[in-house]
Amino acid sequence: MTLTSTPAAVSPVVRRRSYGRYVGAKALAALGSLFFVLVVNFFLFRVLPGDPARTLGRGRFKTEEALERFRSTYGLDQPLAQQFLTFLKNTFTGELGISLRYRVPVSELILDRLWPTLLLVGTSTLLAAVIGVYMGMVSAWNRGRTVDRVWTWASLTLYSMPEWWLGLLLIAALAVGIGPLPGLFPTGGLESVDVGDGLLARALDTAWHLTLPVITLTLAYLADYSLVMRSSLLDEIGEDYVVTARAKGLRDIDVRRRHAARNALLPTTTVVALNIGFVVSGAITIETIFSIPGLGLLASEALEIPDYWVLQGAFLVASAAVILANLVANMVYGLLDPRVRT
Repeated sequence: MTLTSTPAAVSPVVRRRSYGRYVGAKALAALGSLFFVLVVNFFLFRVLPGDPARTLGRGRFKTEEALERFRSTYGLDQPLAQQFLTFLKNTFTGELGISLRYRVPVSELILDRLWPTLLLVGTSTLLAAVIGVYMGMVSAWNRGRTVDRVWTWASLTLYSMPEWWLGLLLIAALAVGIGPLPGLFPTGGLESVDVGDGLLARALDTAWHLTLPVITLTLAYLADYSLVMRSSLLDEIGEDYVVTARAKGLRDIDVRRRHAARNALLPTTTVVALNIGFVVSGAITIETIFSIPGLGLLASEALEIPDYWVLQGAFLVASAAVILANLVANMVYGLLDPRVRT
């Protein structure tokens, strides 16, 4: 009897795309998402029943001639398909319309309000990311101990607290003052009326005004980073490479920094990138409470009229920022962990 050997089943080879192809695929997906946002941005307010011109006018037009002039000025007298093509052309050329309230181009208005929002939310996001990641590392490495329980409880408490309520508490305690304690910080605004003309004096005055809003947002964002980092690091602590590093006699602090923390930062990278995308949209409630003239307050003011073109421009800028941040996160993730390119 002849014995024949059958070849062993060969597992399929998993091919990994090059980094260029990976980035190209993600960029195409980002462009598709951006086009979808443009479609939603255009049709969102136009699918509502009624005449858009009469809705935006809110009874300001006493004659039909005035109403027709308004339609002609803002292109509302064109067919819907023509309006959409015009909208796409104007968007890619940076023409977002004219504000109904301020009577200036929306693009100029958004650029003027962008800097306070970047200064406020960007600083808060950076501080929350650094402090939150450190808190998550310490909590995970001391799981079950007092420092872990205290920091986890504090993070969850701050995360569940509404931002506007926390801001009002800080205003009452540190701006208005309680009892014999005087107020230390301004109640709102971005700069004092009597601030000097020097660059240093204006910078210090702006930092003084932004102290309470930055503290509010930093405390509110802490849990996003600390809890994600804690969970990721706990998953990495039980891996074989961490046990091997400890068996080699490395100190715990070296094992945590050089081995476990690097891999645990991968999920946190996504959270950081997405939150950076939300920096552009701003924090509407905080900017409203502290009277910070940023994009959040601009969107809140535009809802009162409603200032349709300002809302449309703010929605577009915020959505594009999140899509771009997500694309950057995917690119960084592909560098840090080549397995995602499989």
